[in-house]
Amino acid sequence: MPELPEVETVRRGLAPVLEGRRLSRVEARRRDLRFPLPPGFVERLTGARVLGLTRRGKYILGALDTGETLLVHLGMTGRFEVIRGVNAHLPGQFAHEAARHAPHAHLVFETEAGARLTYFDARRFGFMDLFPTSETAAHPRLVGMGPEPLAPDFTAERLKAAFAGRRQSAKATLLDQRVVAGLGNIYVSEALFRAGISPRRRAGGLGLPRLEALRSAIVEVLEAAIAAGGSTLRDFADVSGGTGYFQHAFEVYGREGEACLRPGCPGHVRRYVQNGRSTYQCPACQR
Repeated sequence: MPELPEVETVRRGLAPVLEGRRLSRVEARRRDLRFPLPPGFVERLTGARVLGLTRRGKYILGALDTGETLLVHLGMTGRFEVIRGVNAHLPGQFAHEAARHAPHAHLVFETEAGARLTYFDARRFGFMDLFPTSETAAHPRLVGMGPEPLAPDFTAERLKAAFAGRRQSAKATLLDQRVVAGLGNIYVSEALFRAGISPRRRAGGLGLPRLEALRSAIVEVLEAAIAAGGSTLRDFADVSGGTGYFQHAFEVYGREGEACLRPGCPGHVRRYVQNGRSTYQCPACQR
């Protein structure tokens, strides 16, 4: 499913057409996605002005002037497409075009400025919620989430406290959204490679210097992926219908059997299953 960079890319693409704009028309072509839409979803959104769009982990949050907030989770195949007039909105440069799938266009949002946002979701694993803004911190989907990895308070010391005493692997720990918000299988694999840490290394056994290297690697790989528009494996597309191209810069993910890209390393990337997910590692330089 889309990870932090993909969700941030979508947020940045939606912001110019939604922030400060009033929703003049909302159409729900079905009553549910992964879960049923909130009661009165269309009526509560119609006429509301979007005050701002933020992101928390893998969620997009739209604060409204009605005192409510729209929460969006893209699931595996959810994506937005934005059209202004006859032209698709292109917020960035992307490597490939993504076909439109009209049967999977489940929600339509139109703004007073004439923009049309369509939410597509082939598998319907995404979902939306609408709740009082004052209850954001206590929302069941958001409460207990770890720090944002691109925020100033994401430090090696905070990682050390979260990792302390954990016997599970470094990879499994990083995938826990209560430890770090927004990370998924792809970027954890890439960050561990950049930090030279084995995905199997016991989390509680990592000292502060290695955790500082890991923190830096996480930030670097996320910033690079956001700059590239995210990654596309099967389903992710940005709001223009284009797909991200960070997948062309993967250093370890999906490179099973290929030579390690670290200068001077004689190793080759291996793939194995860890906690039900594919893990990629160079055993020669990730210890």
